[in-house]
Amino acid sequence: MRLSARFVDAPAGTGAGRAPLVLLHGFTQSGESWAPVVDALAGRAGPLVLPDAPGHGGSAHIEADLWATADLLAGLVAGPAPWAGYSMGGRTALHVALAYPERVARLVLISTSAGIEDQAARRARQAADDKLARRVEAEGVESFLNFWMAQALFATLSPEQAGHHARMLNTPAGLASSLRLAGQGAQEPLWSRLAELGQRELPVLLLAGEQDSRYVDQARRMAATIGPSASVHVVAGAGHACHLERPAEVAEVMVGFLGPGVAPY
Repeated sequence: MRLSARFVDAPAGTGAGRAPLVLLHGFTQSGESWAPVVDALAGRAGPLVLPDAPGHGGSAHIEADLWATADLLAGLVAGPAPWAGYSMGGRTALHVALAYPERVARLVLISTSAGIEDQAARRARQAADDKLARRVEAEGVESFLNFWMAQALFATLSPEQAGHHARMLNTPAGLASSLRLAGQGAQEPLWSRLAELGQRELPVLLLAGEQDSRYVDQARRMAATIGPSASVHVVAGAGHACHLERPAEVAEVMVGFLGPGVAPY
């Protein structure tokens, strides 16, 4: 069982000595959804790896929780590399960093949570995720996306930035499986394990949009828990999908964080 993934070579002469940067998308997206950031990174990063998560895009037929997804992703790169993830993709990248520390040289987490700590709240979220899964199974992808993208979470995201075409690559069964297996309700909280990243002195960059106050708070708390190797960047005026609203700024911050010679093989 292999995840579908697109590999983008660095322009000639720009990627020498650099490990590939793995970019993990959020729920209802696919690897294609990173296109604005990929364009902004052109000539400024090494090769890029753009997987489709289980239940999404070309991996719609694969069912996996976040730990199993980490197992599948770890085989995409041959050595230590920088990883970046947005929302669900950030939670996935965090699992990779904990399960396969030798594969992760630097970590960028965009609008990411370490999980829901309160057991009752986590059960309630799991029930809500299952309700969403039943909704997409009953209504289909387009109707579900119209509902999903109308949430306040995405209020600052324009229709053009939302990347509707990439989201329509998904299937009802795949999205339902992702909600049930990799949703926040299904995820065990990882707050108690964040210190492991600090003990390894793993460089971690946490980004969140200024208008997404919940995830700004999450980013700051995660950074404080990890320790001195973690830093926070708040994207002014942006919401949850800050990398799609401000791709140039996010790419600039990522390039500065990753540096010119990250994790050469």
